[in-house]
Parts: sequence; C-alpha cells; structure tokens
Amino acid sequence: MLKYIYQDLVSVVEFLPGGVAMGAVFSVAFFWAAGKRRKCRGEERAAMLPGALFWIYVSVMLIITFFSRESGSRQGMDLELFSTWGINERNNAFVVENVLLFIPYGFLCPWAFKSLRRFLRCGAMGFFTSLGIELLQLATQRGFFQIDDILTNTLGAVVGYLFFGVISTLFRKKG
Repeated sequence: MLKYIYQDLVSVVEFLPGGVAMGAVFSVAFFWAAGKRRKCRGEERAAMLPGALFWIYVSVMLIITFFSRESGSRQGMDLELFSTWGINERNNAFVVENVLLFIPYGFLCPWAFKSLRRFLRCGAMGFFTSLGIELLQLATQRGFFQIDDILTNTLGAVVGYLFFGVISTLFRKKG
C-alpha cells in the first residue's frame, strides 16, 4: 500500500507549479477584493499569508482532483459506505490518500478564516468542499462519485483542524 501512496504522491508533483500559479492569481484577486472593502495596515498584510496559502492549496487540490483528468475518462457512482477499503492495496491507498489530501484543508481553513475556527464549521466546510468536488467529477465524468471519498476527505479535514487546534494552543501558551 505504501508503494502506491508513494507513486501517487510523486505523480502529483508535476501539478504543483500550475497549482501554485493558479493559487497566486486567486490570492491576488481575493486580497484585491478584500482591500477594496477596507484599507490594509501592516499587521493585516502579514495576516494575509494564511489566506494566500489556503488559495494556493485549494488550486493545487482542484488540479489534482479535477483538472488533471480528461472529461469523460471516468464515470460512475458508488453510494455504498465503506466499499473502498479492504478490496486490495490499491484501493486502500486511495482511502489513505483521500484523508491526506484534506489534512492541509482542515489546517488552513481555520488559520485563514476566523469564522471557521469552530470544529463543526471547519468540518462542514470540508464536507461541502468534498461534496462539491465529487459532484463536479460526476457531472464532467472526471472521477467517480463515491460516498467513501466524501467521508475520508471530511475525516482529513477534521484531522487537519485538530492539528491546527494543537499548534494554536501551543503558540498561545508560549505567548
């Protein structure tokens, strides 16, 4: 299983430059719009780093899950819960990769957006983002719609949120 995870991670590296570039464009657009609403002071500019990292991450994630596949290359729907795990090492690797994919999402959401610093809000955002990706994959046939993917992605977001909570607590205790 680790061999498959490693192979898949290496194959994703080729999408990083495009994802970072697309994320940078999204970040600039987001901050330009936010700056139009209010003047940015020095401290606020430093606080833009989490938002920029969030948009870069979301861009890389969209390229990996959606734009890296040809339209019509995959089709189908699997609504059976836990149907992916245990079939073979390849499918087990997909399950682990889905969790890993959303850990940064769960960490970056509350760091970038104060309104998502509550467990249920961050978990719900992970769920709805995953659901949106699955629906887009189904509509464009760029991936299978799987309930397991939504569940494992949401789990990854929750794990990322827990990491954020631990790290932010450690920084508060030091300060």
